[in-house]
Amino acid sequence: MSERPRNDDPDPTDGPEPDDAFDELVDAETNRDPDLAVIEAGSRTLRAQAGPPQGDAVPARPADPEVDRALRAVEEELAGRWGETKLDPSVQRIMALMDILGSPQRAYPSIHITGTNGKTSTARMIEALLGAFELRTGRYTSPHVQSVTERISLDGAPISAERFIEAYQDIAPYLEMVDAQQEYRLSFFEVLTAMAFATFADAPVDVAVVEVGMGGTWDATNVIDGDVAVITPISLDHTDRLGESPEQIAGEKSGIIKKDATVVLAQQPVDAASVMLKRAVEVDATVAREGMEFGVLSREVAVGGQMLTLRGLGGEYPEVFLPLYGAHQAHNAAVALAAVEAFFGVGSDHARTLDIDTVRSAFAAVSSPGRMEVVRRSPTVVLDAAHNPAGAQAAAEAVTEAFGFSRLVGVVGASDDKDVRGVLEAFEPIFAEVVVTRNSSQRAMDADELAAVAVEVFGAERVVVEPRLDDAIEAAITLAEEEGEFAGAGVLVTGSVITVGEARLLLGRG
Repeated sequence: MSERPRNDDPDPTDGPEPDDAFDELVDAETNRDPDLAVIEAGSRTLRAQAGPPQGDAVPARPADPEVDRALRAVEEELAGRWGETKLDPSVQRIMALMDILGSPQRAYPSIHITGTNGKTSTARMIEALLGAFELRTGRYTSPHVQSVTERISLDGAPISAERFIEAYQDIAPYLEMVDAQQEYRLSFFEVLTAMAFATFADAPVDVAVVEVGMGGTWDATNVIDGDVAVITPISLDHTDRLGESPEQIAGEKSGIIKKDATVVLAQQPVDAASVMLKRAVEVDATVAREGMEFGVLSREVAVGGQMLTLRGLGGEYPEVFLPLYGAHQAHNAAVALAAVEAFFGVGSDHARTLDIDTVRSAFAAVSSPGRMEVVRRSPTVVLDAAHNPAGAQAAAEAVTEAFGFSRLVGVVGASDDKDVRGVLEAFEPIFAEVVVTRNSSQRAMDADELAAVAVEVFGAERVVVEPRLDDAIEAAITLAEEEGEFAGAGVLVTGSVITVGEARLLLGRG
């Protein structure tokens, strides 16, 4: 295998000098607070002056019975620890483990991603771009759609079950040492995070793309010092742990912004943006803002996705095909492009665009399982992991724009700690009927409880209750088929990543 080029290899930029086309983005920007100018005056902003993943790569269970048994044993060990919803907000335990392991998280540069929605899709796009420029990538994302091994990827593909097992076994003795020293044992997420960082160091990777689990400041991933910190749109979610306003949530998430890093900010509520910019000033970080230094210049719906013109930190990128649906994915693409440009020094060290053909091929190969994913035709069944009101609103707009169904039936299974009313209200205008159900998670909301909320939002005549997910999907397909084979009806399965993952299995994907 030939050695892949590192960050100090010849610069991957090549393209035209930027023009003034981006001025239209600045003129069109809305919801800007003049007081932000005071904050921005104290921070630097980026404005340039002058092998991608294959398939959706969601793994199935191992075919080898012995490997499957070994993987299940690891899964049981992990499940015996604190779950992802039981937290002690501290990085003390993960830092202790990193110290014993020799700080593997410092063996490579990293791009760190937080936000409320769009993190995983953005991470996949960043990974695809870096891979297209022949950098070896490691990606750590959560939660998983079908298999826990999805969370750790190398070169755009989840690590094998065998490698996942080895990663756990390699660090298992050290877990016991840290557990014995701490007030609380290492959690499920902390152990997975350590496995990812150790795997990336062992590979080794040229760059790691790391998504936070929750928040930022005290998230287990925050033992890295990301060269680039990416903050996707912030909205209300996990309010019991992160705060009840965008401003409070931004305070937690801005904790990933480290000294001298580059911060790539997606469009944000003004009060949230204020907090992030203040943090950038405090640590002397460089800031690139969507709608100012980069953004989406234009987009058109295309067969299988959309055609974009993006403005990056170094200039314009026309005719970029993205095989994902929805305006939110176009904005994720702009954020991902800016993050990779910043990683390569575009906008500060270089004033030229990345090679346009490489960018186009990378975006054309992007996939994001469970995000506006079509898994069946006639009738069309779409999966989307929207689980909060902002995500549901984005999904509703995307499915309306991309598919234009004459009749759309929803299947919703949600977690009991989410704003299910807000999710249902976002979908109410586009669902002719909704089938409420539950997934297999212990955190799943009871179907009857969910139905009670749904009746208040939709009215009793538009709500069907099916406690089993397989029955719910079958009921929704039957309702969609009532309009006839060629009537253009569809089904959208949504409400939770777990619901979507289980639906994916039921419908023969993975």
